[in-house]
Amino acid sequence: MKVALVHDWIVNIGGAEKVLKAITEIFPQADIFTLVYSNDTLKRLNLDSKVYASFINKLPKAKSKYSYYLPLMPIAIEQFDLSQYDLIISSSHCVAKGVITKSYQIHICYCHTPMRFGQEWS
Repeated sequence: MKVALVHDWIVNIGGAEKVLKAITEIFPQADIFTLVYSNDTLKRLNLDSKVYASFINKLPKAKSKYSYYLPLMPIAIEQFDLSQYDLIISSSHCVAKGVITKSYQIHICYCHTPMRFGQEWS
């Protein structure tokens, strides 16, 4: 069974990233799809999976100001081609749960509490 893990972003370590790490321990061969990631955070989480990022990852300051790209996130998450996967597990507090799947695939969403941003939105 081919497994894909979809996570909103991997730029810092919080509760959602700890859940993602636990899921990778259950499915060590799974590929990870995310909007934005930091190599440093992947190393700190000790994630060895193949990681695919959306186009947002290449935009200016995406790793530090990713919340500013919120309007683009639904479009970006829907662009991932997961057609070759049998099982898709999304770990989502924002848009990862909106990933497009086919009728022959199983999609399980671990839905976290809604996203919260600190002083950036003040």
